[in-house]
Amino acid sequence: MYYKALQVKYFKPRSLEEAIDILTKIRGSKVLAGGTDLLVDLKTGRVSAEALVDIGSLKELRGIEDLGDRVRIGATTKLQEIVESDVMAKELPLLRKAVENMGSWQIRNLATIGGNLCNASPAADTAPPLLAYEAELVIVGPKGSRVVPITKFFTGYRRVALEEGEILKEIVVKKSTWSGWSYIKLGRRSSFTLSIVSVATLISIRDGVFEDVRIALNSVAPTPIRAYAAEEYLRGKEVSLSALERAAEIAREEVSPIDDVRASAWYRREMVFRLTLDSLKSSLGWS
Repeated sequence: MYYKALQVKYFKPRSLEEAIDILTKIRGSKVLAGGTDLLVDLKTGRVSAEALVDIGSLKELRGIEDLGDRVRIGATTKLQEIVESDVMAKELPLLRKAVENMGSWQIRNLATIGGNLCNASPAADTAPPLLAYEAELVIVGPKGSRVVPITKFFTGYRRVALEEGEILKEIVVKKSTWSGWSYIKLGRRSSFTLSIVSVATLISIRDGVFEDVRIALNSVAPTPIRAYAAEEYLRGKEVSLSALERAAEIAREEVSPIDDVRASAWYRREMVFRLTLDSLKSSLGWS
C-alpha cells in the first residue's frame, strides 16, 4: 500500500471555542483526536484535509462521569479508559465488552470513542452497544450546542449529522436496569480484526415475558442499525426458543449487507441469524 507524505496545516487549540473557530474559518479542515483512522485515510488519499485541528488535549472533552441517573463519556476519552473504568463495568457493561474486543492495547490507548463514531464506518464497534443503550450525543458548534439521538447520528455511508464547524463533545447514556445483555463479534480472527457482523442485545424480562428488547448490528448495512422489527416481534412474547428463532429470522430480513473482501452478502445474512439467536440466548443465560 502506498502512503503519501502529509502536507497540511496543524492547529492545537487551547479551548473548545478556539477549535470551533478554526473549523469554521478554514474550509476543509478535519478534527484530529486519536488519529488511528484519520491519519491512515489521509496518507492513503481516501480523504483530504486543508488543516488538522487537534482536540486531543482539551479537558472538557475527556473523561467518564457517573451523573446519578446517567453516564457521561467525553468524546476524546480513550478506548482503553473505557475498558479500565469501574463506572463502565458497572453501568454500561455492553459497551465495555465491545470496546474490550477492539484492536490492540496500543490502539486502544490512542483511539477515542468519538473518533470511532465520527469515522462512521458501518463496522464501528462502539455503535451497536450505544444504539442498544439509545445514547444521546452532545454536539457543539458556532450556533451553540444540540443533542442528537444516536439513532439519528449516522445519516449514510460514512456520513454523520455534523454540520460545518461542529464537534462531538460527549456521549450521554441514561441508566436503566436490564435482565441480560450480550455482545458477539464475528471477524476473520479472534482479535485485532474488523467486524464481519457484530450483534449487541439488551433484554428485560418480567414474569417470563419479554418486556423490552433491543438488538443492534454493524457491518450489515451502510450504517450501524437497530433491528426494530425483530425487537417488536419479541415484546410481549413468552420466552421460548421458537420466539428467539423467529426474531433472528426477522433480523436477517432487516439487513442489507454487501459483498466485500471480508465476506459475502449471503454469508453476512446467515450470520445475522446465527449471531442474533446466539446473542439473545446468551442474554437469557442460556448456553
